Amino acid sequence: MKIDLHTHSIASHDGGISAEQYKNSLHNGQLDYIAITDHNRIDFATRLNDELGEQIIVGEEIMTTAGEVIGLYLKKPVLAGLSLRQAVDEIKKQDGLVYIPHPFENARKGLQSEALEQILDDIDIFEVCNGRAFLQNRGQQAVVWARLNRVATAASSDAHGSRGLGKTATLIDEPPARDNLVQVLGRGTLLTDRPGIRSLLYPKYHRLRKKIGRTE
Repeated sequence: MKIDLHTHSIASHDGGISAEQYKNSLHNGQLDYIAITDHNRIDFATRLNDELGEQIIVGEEIMTTAGEVIGLYLKKPVLAGLSLRQAVDEIKKQDGLVYIPHPFENARKGLQSEALEQILDDIDIFEVCNGRAFLQNRGQQAVVWARLNRVATAASSDAHGSRGLGKTATLIDEPPARDNLVQVLGRGTLLTDRPGIRSLLYPKYHRLRKKIGRTE
C-alpha cells in the first residue's frame, strides 16, 4: 500500500488538487492513503475524510514563527502565527501526530536544527524525501538526522497539482491509523521517484491563477 502524507488541495492558496482528482488517485490504485495538508486550514480535508473515510488523513501545514510543521489526524485547525512550541502543543492536545516537512530548507521555510532540538521529544515523523525538492534538496541531511534521533521517516510528494501524486510516497504493509502510523512507517519503504519538472511550477501557477480570479 502506498501512502502520501503531504499534499495540497484547491483549498490551499497555492494548491490545485480537486476532490475528484484525489478520488481518482485512490480509485485507480495510484495511492491507497493520502494526507491532505493544506496551509493553515483543514476544512477541505475534513469534508473529503467524511466522504471517503480513513483513506483520507486530515492534516494541516501550519506556519509558525520558526517555520512550517504539519499536524496529522487533526480534529480542528491550528492557528498560523503561533510559536513552534505552541503549535506542537496544539497538535498534541488533539492527539495528533507531528510531521516535519522539508526540514533544513530555507526557501520553503523548513525547520532548522535549533528549532528541531526544541521539539525533539514530540516529533513523530520526519520527511526525508520531498517530491518537490529539486533546487534545494536536504534529503541526505534529513536521513542522517532522523537516524541519529531515531525518528520514523517518510517520503511524500508535497504535491500541489494532480501530476505530482503517486511518484514520491511510502510503501507500507498494513492500513495506517493514528495509533500505528509511526510503527508502520518504521517498516516502510521509501519510494523516491520524482514527478516531472512541471510539478515545480504548480504553486506559482495556482497563486497567480487565484489572484487573477479574485481581481476579475
